[in-house]
Amino acid sequence: MRAKKTTEHGRCLKCRRPLRNASPDGLGPKCRRKVRRAARTETAHPRWQVAKAAELLELGAVVPLRQNRIFLVVADNGDSVYRTAATGQCNCPAGLRSIRCYHAVAAHLLAA
Repeated sequence: MRAKKTTEHGRCLKCRRPLRNASPDGLGPKCRRKVRRAARTETAHPRWQVAKAAELLELGAVVPLRQNRIFLVVADNGDSVYRTAATGQCNCPAGLRSIRCYHAVAAHLLAA
């Protein structure tokens, strides 16, 4: 059985797995993808949605339901509750039309 060859960095700075190829940033390919994806999603939300999501979090209107993946989110008028996933799915009227809503932004922020 042959040992895996590592680079001068040795291990990924994020997950500590051995690196096979040299990397200028010290990250492995999977961790680099995760970091880039997170950076894109953070800037993809309009400011008003982030502000409303922060307001929901301050009011305690986001309740984790399943292992920080599914959340119950109270609507801003307070008369309905929506099931929202941290990945962006929501059963509010906008979410059913596949539009990213501020409920999903709040769930994403809470899961992070």
